Amino acid sequence: MRTENQIKRKLNELTVQLKSAEAQLKLAEPEVEKGAQADPGNETRAHMLRARAEQLESMVTLLEWVLNEPTGSYHT
Repeated sequence: MRTENQIKRKLNELTVQLKSAEAQLKLAEPEVEKGAQADPGNETRAHMLRARAEQLESMVTLLEWVLNEPTGSYHT
């Protein structure tokens, strides 16, 4: 079982990674829009960054849920 501080540290780490992935994706997307003629690898890179950002977002959401457990009669 992880402590609340450990979960918060991991949440912060994942949030930083998510921001980085989103920033890289913003840089990669204009290159893809210009066309694959310049570099066909840009489209693949953008796809991988998008998938990584989605994965990180899911992990962040899960940790936020763990820290802020739902309350109410439905959850007891």
